Amino acid sequence: MTDTAIHPDHSHRWQAVGALVFGACVIGFSGILVRLTGTGPAAAGVWRLVFALPLLAVMTRRASGPLGKPTPIALLCGLFFALDLGFWHYGLKYTSVGASTVLSNLAPVVVTAFAWIFLKQRPRALFLLAMTVAVAGAWMMGIGRGAGAPVVNAPLGNALSLTTAFWYALYFLAIAQGRKTQAASRLMFWSGAIGAPLLLVTALLLGEQIWPTTLAGLAACIGLGFVHFAGQGSIAWAMGRLPTSLASVVVLVQPVVATYAGFVLFGEALGPLQTAGAVVALSGVVLAQWASRPRTAAASISS
Repeated sequence: MTDTAIHPDHSHRWQAVGALVFGACVIGFSGILVRLTGTGPAAAGVWRLVFALPLLAVMTRRASGPLGKPTPIALLCGLFFALDLGFWHYGLKYTSVGASTVLSNLAPVVVTAFAWIFLKQRPRALFLLAMTVAVAGAWMMGIGRGAGAPVVNAPLGNALSLTTAFWYALYFLAIAQGRKTQAASRLMFWSGAIGAPLLLVTALLLGEQIWPTTLAGLAACIGLGFVHFAGQGSIAWAMGRLPTSLASVVVLVQPVVATYAGFVLFGEALGPLQTAGAVVALSGVVLAQWASRPRTAAASISS
């Protein structure tokens, strides 16, 4: 699997979908690790990017030579991702892992509308139905939190998490645009190199705990770096090979993983509505993939 920026190709479609699902599943554990770092919310984002940068630098140099300088689109990726992580991590502080991850992943609506209006990626009616089903399932998971989940301030946490969806959508669109001309690892490296200092300044201004105070917290910070490298890196790679709208729906696998991980590790109990929502969300993801299949190999971008 080479790390180059190419346009979607029918022969690579299923490989790209597999990478996207893998990346979404890996990223689904990031909320758990954030809770375990023992640092402030923005500081956890700093460590996530810092520990991923060396891996991304090595991959970039091996795949496409020197790191070079950040492009304007990489600057936007870094800004949007810093905002995404900052709002999401603070959402995690006040609400459950499952609810925060679900709400922050409602970006497909924004992404699909933007791609349709500005990128001329006109979705089929069946795809719009699939997106509605997937988002409805995610919404069911968000409101269906069972008893026993540790929540500090659910309304505030949910509002921050919902705002995250807007920043995540802009990041998604910026990555999709950048992948037309740049390798995934290079784009990821520069977005991280730009996002990390922005998050560090935020953490310092808000008086956060910057350093992990335990070995377990340090291990969680390192784990965030590997999750970012493997998960977000796989998503960025797949973005160069799939329509933006489809990719934004497929990553709704992430809140399903996060919700059940929160149940196992933090006792965030699952209610029947939440369980049903997971089934509905995954059904929507499967339907979206089927609905966006190319009519012909040449139609894979516009479907």
